[in-house]
Formats: sequence, structure tokens, C-alpha cells
Amino acid sequence: MSHTAHIPSHRKPRQRASKSALRAGVAGGFLSTIAVAGAAGPAQAEPVTQTIEMPTITDGLATAVAASAQATQQVALELETQASEEAAAEKAAKTAKKAHAEAVRKDEARKKAEAAAKAKAEAEAEERAERASRTAERTTLSASSGSSDSRSSVSAPSSSSSANVSGSAASIVAFAKAQVGDAYVSGGTGPNAWDCSGLVQAAYRTAGIDLPRVSQSQSTAGTQVSLDSLQPGDILYWGGAGSAYHVAIYVGGGEFVGAQNSSTGTVQRSLDYDRPTGAVRVL
Repeated sequence: MSHTAHIPSHRKPRQRASKSALRAGVAGGFLSTIAVAGAAGPAQAEPVTQTIEMPTITDGLATAVAASAQATQQVALELETQASEEAAAEKAAKTAKKAHAEAVRKDEARKKAEAAAKAKAEAEAEERAERASRTAERTTLSASSGSSDSRSSVSAPSSSSSANVSGSAASIVAFAKAQVGDAYVSGGTGPNAWDCSGLVQAAYRTAGIDLPRVSQSQSTAGTQVSLDSLQPGDILYWGGAGSAYHVAIYVGGGEFVGAQNSSTGTVQRSLDYDRPTGAVRVL
């Protein structure tokens, strides 16, 4: 072998400087501890029971624990705040929903009240118009009669007394008289409130006779008769035949029963109270 040949080294590789320094530090600390203990040993002759704490490591742990506790408290506070906000939002939503429902209820009540008031106003206007029409018709008829004497010329024949009524006429007359005192309602057909044609129709129905519903048609439902030859059960009308605005039933004795208006209701009156225009006989 050549004296210059490479001979492998059996020494271990050098350790890193940091690891060497650490080992040196630990060894130094350990030796220092032994030295301190040795110095005190001969005087006391007792075993060493005191542990020397490592301030750096203990302080770091305390700091970490404190930081963790603070972080936990912060999270708990945030969760509590979030829960409070959610509860407040839920309460506000319920309050808003309740307020909306109440507003809808009030609006519906207002609309119903307005509709009822409108219907009442329309009914009153219709009644006023009907009264005005009747007044105008009566004024025209009165003017065309020539004098007040012609008004008194309307009289019932002596044979028309209700005491002598029989058969279907008696049924009609009895029904009409039984309704005296009932209310007048536009469109009323009984049993306790009537309009003029509704009362006449119901009275004739007791005799098995079906009349048209409205006064215009009822004024042409039978044979036209003169006012000086009336018989109980005849239909009296005001206005023209076929265009009458009011009807009633002649009950004999120079009187009639009719549903007049909302002020008087159903009444029994003399022919002189309100002179009819004409009459028809259905029986």
C-alpha cells in the first residue's frame, strides 16, 4: 500500500454547533447545581430537598394561560352579544308582524264601515228620489184635475164596505189589514217590513194569485176600473198605468192599505188622504 493512500477516519462527525452549545449549557448548569450543593453539604449534612424553578419557562406558561382565559372570555362575551342581538331581532320581527296584522284588521273594518255608510247613503238617496218623484206626480195630477172639487169626487160605492167582503177578496183584505203598523223598507217583501208592491204581491198570494213584483207591472195586471166603482181587493195605483210609482189595496169603506214610506210605514188611510190615479181588478 502506498504511504500516501487515504486512510478512512473512524472519528464521529462533528455535531452541530447549536446542539453542542445546548449540551454544554445543560452540563454547566448541572455542574453548577452540584457545586452549590457540595458547598452546603459539609455544613448541613442533609439531603437537598429544595427545587430551583426555571423562571423563564414558568412565566411564559402563566402568560399563555392568561391569554387563553382572556380569549375565552372575549368569545363568551361575543356569543352573549350575538344571542342578545338575535333575541332583539326576533322580538322586533314579532312586534312588526303583530302591528301589520292589526293594521290589516283596522283597514278591513274601515272598508266595511265605508261600504255600509255608502250603502246607507245610496238607500237614503233612492228614497228621497222616490219621494220627490211621488210629489212631482201628485202635483201634476192635482193640476190636471182642474179644481179641488174633483178630488173629493172619489168615493167608494156603498156596496164596497169591508163588512160585506167574502171569498178571495176577504183573504186579501184581511192580510193587508194585518200588516198595518209594519215598517216600510225599499225592496221589502215581509214578513215585518214591506215596500208597496211587495205588500200587494204577498196579499194576493194568500188567495193563490201570483202578481208581478213591481208596481209598474201590477198596475196593468187586471182590468182597469173607475175609482167610483171600486170593490175590496182592487189594486190602486198612483202614476200612469204601466208606469205607476206606487200601489195599494182597496179594503172597502172608502179606505186603502199600503206600505207608504219609511216615515209612516204600512198604514190604512182614506182615499182622500192620497188620491189614486186609477185601479185594476184582478179577481
